[in-house]
Amino acid sequence: MPFVLWSLLLAATLPLLWAGVAKAGAPYDNHQPRETLARAAGYRQRANWAQQNAWEALPTYGVAVMAAWLMQAPVAEMNAAATVFILARIAHGLLYLADKASLRSVAWLTGMLAVLYLFLRAGGVLG
Repeated sequence: MPFVLWSLLLAATLPLLWAGVAKAGAPYDNHQPRETLARAAGYRQRANWAQQNAWEALPTYGVAVMAAWLMQAPVAEMNAAATVFILARIAHGLLYLADKASLRSVAWLTGMLAVLYLFLRAGGVLG
């Protein structure tokens, strides 16, 4: 199976990774997980925000991949865009943890440009 399809699973696990970072070692009440995370501070709070942003990015990326796949964009190009997206989203989360807002925005933009590329490729605008 091409990496572009595996990347959907990777993108879906990133929010879980950031949630784990937000919860690890913190006093946690599984009866009220959202309240616990709402009271988080420091890197745990930023990890929770990274989790939320990763969930928000997932549907757009998934639709872009499916559009490119259904329109039979070249697999090598889809794999390249998927690699850029996944690396950008990992960097986005790590930069959130490190509280590097400007660099985080660059990582976010890079990921969104990969999404845009997939849509443009699907629409026949590129190539």
